[in-house]
Amino acid sequence: MPSPMTGRTGRRGRFGRGHRPLSEINVTPFVDVMLVLLIVFMVAAPLLSVGVPVDLPRTRAAPLPTEQEPLFVTVLPDGRIYVQETEVGIGHLTPLLGVLTNRNPDARILVRGDRNLTYGRMLQVMGLISAAGYHKIGLVADLPSGRPDEL
Repeated sequence: MPSPMTGRTGRRGRFGRGHRPLSEINVTPFVDVMLVLLIVFMVAAPLLSVGVPVDLPRTRAAPLPTEQEPLFVTVLPDGRIYVQETEVGIGHLTPLLGVLTNRNPDARILVRGDRNLTYGRMLQVMGLISAAGYHKIGLVADLPSGRPDEL
């Protein structure tokens, strides 16, 4: 006899053996998550590119703590090289560094290059220092004066 509430008879009801429960996958949350991820990656991808022009001589980074006083190598825009306050030729740079550091490969050497210096000259000086066996070579930058457009 059919039930007054459902209109079904017995356990199998009027659908019989062929009735199966509907099982659908709700893909709406999946699509929402995928769209959010797509937007995040579209925004983040341009920030990962290497070709963004940057002003290398300025930074807001704090100076690294030091245990010993580093040697300063300064390269001027016309290519002249100074170790501390002494002008030195490119051929005499590594022998002078060897004397001043007692041939210690862990001596800290900081290279200061003028912002108008050619990139090749700066790499040449840093390459000579590295080829002489020094491992702790760093670059020096000025802190901006506080105006955001100076970075």
